[in-house]
Amino acid sequence: MSRLLKIATAGAIAVASSALLARVHASGTAGLYAASAQQPLSPKLGAARPILEAKCADCHSTNTRTPVYAHFAPISWLVEQDVSEGREAMNLSLWDTYTADQQQTFAAKIVQETKSHEMPLPQYRLIHWNSTITVADQQILQRWAHQESASDPTQSIRAGDPAIGQQVFEKRCTGCHSLTQDREGPHLGGVYGRPSASIHGFDYSPALTQAHIVWNDATLDYWLTDPDVAFPGNNMDFRVARPQERKDLIAFFKANQ
Repeated sequence: MSRLLKIATAGAIAVASSALLARVHASGTAGLYAASAQQPLSPKLGAARPILEAKCADCHSTNTRTPVYAHFAPISWLVEQDVSEGREAMNLSLWDTYTADQQQTFAAKIVQETKSHEMPLPQYRLIHWNSTITVADQQILQRWAHQESASDPTQSIRAGDPAIGQQVFEKRCTGCHSLTQDREGPHLGGVYGRPSASIHGFDYSPALTQAHIVWNDATLDYWLTDPDVAFPGNNMDFRVARPQERKDLIAFFKANQ
């Protein structure tokens, strides 16, 4: 085969492969925005719904918009990945299908990640200038998240059960914490009886660094009831509103000193 023919053949293969790859990704992108898959956000999202719809739904729901750039590779490939991962992590179109515990966990996570500016993703904010979560947005999201985790005042309270506390910890806390390793939050093994902000090398908020308390029944209960009230300006917004869950969780921490 002559050199010219080899070059022509290689070129044809490259063109055909690029066209096929483009069709595959175009098909995938079209699937993400298919009209038949569109599902509005639940009205049960309440006051948070307009913010979530405008600034989160493109990746975290099936009610997504079709940006022009999403149709062109390689950007379309990144969009597909972000949307697929976003929906898998939390799909606001499926909010009504989540349990109350899941909804509370997601609500707290939304506040946590928007407060720290992890969400919306930096690359998304770079293109969508109006997607930044404002101070007013943050206040609305915090009030909404607190309503999601409101406690039942009629609930009777028993002694804390560490086994049930472990279940609460696994359902509600392991997104940010571990007993043995620092994650987004410090490790919580041995937290009972430990001075606040005392894990060497962990980047605590100034609010918690200056708290100077020891974690015991009273301080943990106060903290878990509402971290923003306990120490304004801290980095945690996840609250455990139900008194019984707090007692069980504290009993679990006691058992893992």
